[in-house]
Amino acid sequence: MTIHRAYQQLLFQLFEIYDDREAHNIADWVMEHITEWKRIDRIVNKEFPLSPQKQGQLEKYTKELLAHRPVQYVLGEAWFAGMKFYVNEKVLIPRPETEELVEWIIESEKWKMKNEKLKPDNPPANEQQPTTNDLFNIQNSKFKIIDIGTGSGCIPIALKKKLPAAKVTAIDVCSEALSIAVQNAMSNETEIDFKLLDFLDRTKWNELGQFDIIVSNPPYVKRSEAAAMRKGVLDFEPSLALFVPDDDALIFYKQIADFALTHLKPVGMMFLEINEALGNDMIALFTAKGFTSIEVKKDMQGKDRMVKAVV
Repeated sequence: MTIHRAYQQLLFQLFEIYDDREAHNIADWVMEHITEWKRIDRIVNKEFPLSPQKQGQLEKYTKELLAHRPVQYVLGEAWFAGMKFYVNEKVLIPRPETEELVEWIIESEKWKMKNEKLKPDNPPANEQQPTTNDLFNIQNSKFKIIDIGTGSGCIPIALKKKLPAAKVTAIDVCSEALSIAVQNAMSNETEIDFKLLDFLDRTKWNELGQFDIIVSNPPYVKRSEAAAMRKGVLDFEPSLALFVPDDDALIFYKQIADFALTHLKPVGMMFLEINEALGNDMIALFTAKGFTSIEVKKDMQGKDRMVKAVV
């Protein structure tokens, strides 16, 4: 079987359960993984034969994909902020909206530092302006970030890559998820302080310190919303990281807000990914908790997806 024939065969079968665009994207990803060739190389070498071993690998992947198993779990890899992450069913698949959250953190901190005059007030006209990393280095690694419910570790690892002088802590209640996060930190050459900790147990909070930024993508999907979700998400992604009770949908946000009141440094900021239907509820919650500045931000799809709050 040639590379071209294998691709066409896979694509035809994926059309059964995916729309055209997604089927093409998945087929390209799978073929690149199997052949280790980019698309242009596969086109040039389309008559190159797949070895029996690679044909067997393709058959295995195809069977799993047709059972609605997400391609990221099938291949054991996902991309986030330009980096490759290992993933399996113990962690959520990193999503583009979460990348937007990370970008918002970087931009917000860059703006704050400029306004705090961490650069010269009147630099020479020909002097190069400091980068975000330069601004963080000025702080002598005293800048601290915590990610609550880290999963694959994509958020803290991306932040550490962008802000290498920052001290980053990440916690999760699941030891298997934390093991994956540690593996991803090592493969992406980042130093993160990982802790196995049940955040809902407030007695554990004294094991954590004070932070300049608190970030989290906690469970926020109501159980009643499950019926509208894709089969691949429901059947394979960890429900512990997805769902909250309908009668207490803000359970994690309440806890994070209380944690921030005692563990967020002065002029520190909190960034959270949220349920698109609960933007107004988030504003009401943080207002009641005493936060002075609250901003809900839409994602690229125009949905209320992120909130920033300052004590």
